[in-house]
Amino acid sequence: MWLLGTGFALCMSAVFLPLGRLGALAGLLGAAGLAIWGILRWTLVIELADGVLRVGRARVPVSVIGEVRSLDQAGMRTERGPRLDARAFLAIRGWSAAGVRIALCDPDDPTPYWLVSTAAPVELAAAIRAAAAESRAGGAAPR
Repeated sequence: MWLLGTGFALCMSAVFLPLGRLGALAGLLGAAGLAIWGILRWTLVIELADGVLRVGRARVPVSVIGEVRSLDQAGMRTERGPRLDARAFLAIRGWSAAGVRIALCDPDDPTPYWLVSTAAPVELAAAIRAAAAESRAGGAAPR
């Protein structure tokens, strides 16, 4: 994504080059700022705090989380493809091959599981398991 943003900024500087060096510089800086803003806005934020798992704007209490599995590239491909349930919540980014499958045990929620892409699936799965176990034990979730 950073390479695409850089390429976009360079192309915009070439577009404004007929206006002179100052125009090209303004086009470069404006496009670079727009590219950085877009990339940061598009970034998926995963947060586990205060007994709640937040993925983007979605949130679920850790008390309703069941089995959590980290997935490598092959596992993620299978979960996104032939094993995908249409009711699942998906937070998938194309450039992240690995992910986590988070089963939900809430009878009032029709969503059976969350499928979340991440660069650190093993660490995220372990953190979610620990928070869910602590919630079931009656303690507060770790910060």
